[in-house]
Amino acid sequence: MTTAGPLSLGQLSVWHDIRDLPPARRHEPNNTAVWALPKGTTAREAAAALTAIASRHPSMRTRYDLRDANAPRQWVEPPAGTSADLQVTSAADHDRAALDLACRPFDLGREQGWRAQLAKSEDGTSHLLFVKHHILADAWAQELLRRDLLSELAGAPSTYPPAEHPGPLDLAREQHAPAGLRRRRAALDHWVKVLAQAPPARLPHTRTGPGEVVQTTLRSAEALAAARTLGERAQASVAGVVLAAWSAAVARRCDTTSALVQLMSANRFAGRWKGLVTSMNQWVPALVEHTDADLVDLARTVHWGTLAAVRHGMYDVTEVAALRAGTPQMPDPVCAFNHVTLPPAAGQDAPDATPAKATVVRETPFTTIGPRCYARSTDSGHTLTVRLTATDVSHEECTALLWELHDTLLAAARGPAL
Repeated sequence: MTTAGPLSLGQLSVWHDIRDLPPARRHEPNNTAVWALPKGTTAREAAAALTAIASRHPSMRTRYDLRDANAPRQWVEPPAGTSADLQVTSAADHDRAALDLACRPFDLGREQGWRAQLAKSEDGTSHLLFVKHHILADAWAQELLRRDLLSELAGAPSTYPPAEHPGPLDLAREQHAPAGLRRRRAALDHWVKVLAQAPPARLPHTRTGPGEVVQTTLRSAEALAAARTLGERAQASVAGVVLAAWSAAVARRCDTTSALVQLMSANRFAGRWKGLVTSMNQWVPALVEHTDADLVDLARTVHWGTLAAVRHGMYDVTEVAALRAGTPQMPDPVCAFNHVTLPPAAGQDAPDATPAKATVVRETPFTTIGPRCYARSTDSGHTLTVRLTATDVSHEECTALLWELHDTLLAAARGPAL
């Protein structure tokens, strides 16, 4: 067993989000995945592949000492003796079975932060139902695990031996070194500057029951095509275009032309850490101004402004909490936005899977952790999906916001090219 050390900044952000959850909600940080395996994969082969990737990635062998909530620690169990316990299920509804697995919380001090089952079908197809705690891996890292698993099953294991593969404890040590502390101070300065400039704005409460969380999801092939068209005109990313349209929609509802938004920074900019399996995401503030401008101009401004913001995405959440506590007049972000990007070719949908027309549907949220108004955007290859989770905002208001986002994109794309 290695010496215990502090959490990385990404792990610490997850911990601060979950530390005060009541027992009935401690399953909410769990994420599910259903991975198609090569036909005929046996439970023994799948367990061996899981054992190999758990040996390779320290995050899958990390335990946590959370007895002091203000000073959590982590340690990594050695690769030797790692063994995956894989049960087999014949459940026909893989998504439902994975969700059932996720409803049991993890005891991070006593057990590994992941579990899996093998779903076998009568035709010989196999799916791995994989559940992990968010502190173990973010969306990018989860895709890395899927790729590693398939490589193991194909007989092409990773080129990284366990002893050479970095883990979150290595990242934490770098972040607590002098260079890391300098970057943290720069990030805190960014928070001070942006929060001092931001005007107060808040979506109106449209629910009678306080604290109620609702979720609605937009799926549209037309919106993705429009965002790509606008991105070409603005020389901006799809993420920048969608954020511009989303900020404009939210600002109009708040009767303002400036929106303080929270952005999710992946923090995977250094080559050594891009392939690290852990949770590195952190929220960073950005001020989107002049939201009533032409959408192409706004997208161009947002694109470069958000690049500057995410450079300050690695920070100590305890320092930011102290900053906000000491300056109570600082405004809260009016909304949050995260455009999920996965490793290339991951999660791409097929053209025939594209819905014929745009839809907005109501859903039951699995988790209520997160900002009050959180839009999570995904480009799946042919469809733009935007999932909106909001507290004290009605389903009707959320639906209207998503349709406004959709119509804003389409109307701007039909406009003249610049």
